[in-house]
Amino acid sequence: MKNSTYTSLPVSSSIELQSKSPNAPNVAPKKNLLDEELGDDLPLIGDGDEGSESVGSGVPGAVFNLATSIIGAGIMALPAAMKVLGVVVGFIFIILMGILSEISIELLVRFAVLRNSLTYGDVVQSALGRRFKIISEICVIVNNAGVLVVYLIILGDVLSGSAEHVGVFDQLLGHGEWDHRKLLILVVLVIFLAPLCALDKIDSLSLSSAASVALAIVFVIVACIIALIKLAKGQIGTPRMVPDFGSKTAILDLLVVVPIMTNAYVCHFNVQPIYNELKERTPEKMYLVSRISTILCVAVYASTAISGYLLFGDETESDVLTNFDKDLGIRFSSILNYVVRIGYVLHLILVFPVIHFSLRQTVESLVFKESSPRSRKRMLALTAVLLLVIYLGSTTIPSIWVAFKFTGATTGMSLGFIFPALIALRLDKQEQILKLRERYISWLMLVLAVFASIFGVVGNIFTLQDKS
Repeated sequence: MKNSTYTSLPVSSSIELQSKSPNAPNVAPKKNLLDEELGDDLPLIGDGDEGSESVGSGVPGAVFNLATSIIGAGIMALPAAMKVLGVVVGFIFIILMGILSEISIELLVRFAVLRNSLTYGDVVQSALGRRFKIISEICVIVNNAGVLVVYLIILGDVLSGSAEHVGVFDQLLGHGEWDHRKLLILVVLVIFLAPLCALDKIDSLSLSSAASVALAIVFVIVACIIALIKLAKGQIGTPRMVPDFGSKTAILDLLVVVPIMTNAYVCHFNVQPIYNELKERTPEKMYLVSRISTILCVAVYASTAISGYLLFGDETESDVLTNFDKDLGIRFSSILNYVVRIGYVLHLILVFPVIHFSLRQTVESLVFKESSPRSRKRMLALTAVLLLVIYLGSTTIPSIWVAFKFTGATTGMSLGFIFPALIALRLDKQEQILKLRERYISWLMLVLAVFASIFGVVGNIFTLQDKS
C-alpha cells in the first residue's frame, strides 16, 4: 500500500478508502432539493457494525415510521386551528409548514451525515457544542413527553368521555366503574402500550407504523365522506375563509395557533434513528423518505382540518374526536362515530411507541455516560419510569390544546426549525457547502421560528391571564 493513492478514512467503518489523488473523479451531482453536490462520498450515520447497511428497513418501512412520527395527536387539533385561521389561510399554513419542515429535515440529514452523528443531540453538539446538545435533548424530552401525555388525554376523552362529551364505553355499556377515566388509561397503558414500548429497535415498529398510517387514512376518508354528504344536502353553513380580528380572544388565538400547527410536523428527533436502520442508507434515500412522508402528511392534515371544521364549524373542539359523540345528521351516524373514534384510538396506540423510542433514547443519552454499556434491564426500567411519569401527566393536564400550545411555541419550534437552521448556518461557516439560496432559506427559517415562538409564548401568557 506504499504506492497507493488512497488513505484511510477513520470516520466510518462503512467507507474504508478515500482517494487523495488530485485527478480522482468527482462524485456525480445529485438531484436534491437542498443538495446537488454531496452524495455517497459522505460518511454514513451508523452504529459501526459490519454489514449494518445490508439489513434494516426499506424505503416503505422508513416512510411509515417517519409518517407515524408526524401524524399523531396533532391531527386532532388542526380542525380547531382551521377554525381560528379560516379555510384559505389555514390551508396555506398547512402547506407552508410542511414545506419548511421538509427543508429542515433535509438540512438535518445532510449535516448529520457530514459529521457522522448518530442522534439529534450529536449533530447539535457537532455544530453548537456540548451545552446546546444538552438543551436540545431537554427539548426532545419535554416535547415527546408532552406529545405522549396528549395521546393518553385523547384516549381518556374518547374511551371515558368528559364533562361535555360521552365516551365510547359509556355509550356501549352505560355509566359504571368500567368507564372510569384514569382506570381506562392505565389498562390501555399496561396491556397495549408497555409491550410495544419495550422493543429496543425502531425498525421493529415498521408494521405497526404501517397499520397506524392506514388507520389515520381511514379516519380522514370517513371524515371527508361525511363532510361531502352533509355539504351535498346543504347541512353545512358557509365557513370562515380568513382569520377573525374582531376580538382580543381571536387575536390571542392567532398567536398560539401557528405553534400548534408547527408542532404537528415535528418529527426531527426520529430522523436519525430511522436513517440509522435504513437498508443501504444514503442521504438521497432519506431525502426520498422525507419527501414522501411530508406529501402524505400534508394531504392527511389538510383533509382532516377542512373536513373537521366543515362538519362542526364554531363548535369544533380542541380535540375534534370528542365531537364525534352526537348524531351527524346522516345514515349510519352512530356506526361512523364508533369507526372514527375507535379507529383513531388504535392509531394512537400504534404511534405511541414510535415517539416513546426517541424519548427513551434521549433520556438514556442524557442521564447515562456514553461509554456506559447498554443494558436490557436498564432499558426496561427506564421504560417503566417514563410510562409512569407520562401517565401521571395525563391525569393532571386538562386538554390537548393546553399541552400543544406550550410545547409548540417552545420545544416544537426549537426542534423543528431553530436548531436545524442554526446547525446549517454554523457548520456552513466551516465547510462552505451551502448555496446562497440555501443560506437565505436557513436564515428565513430561523427568523420566522424565533418570532413565532416569541409570539406564541406571549399569547399563551395573556391567554392564561384572561382565564384567571
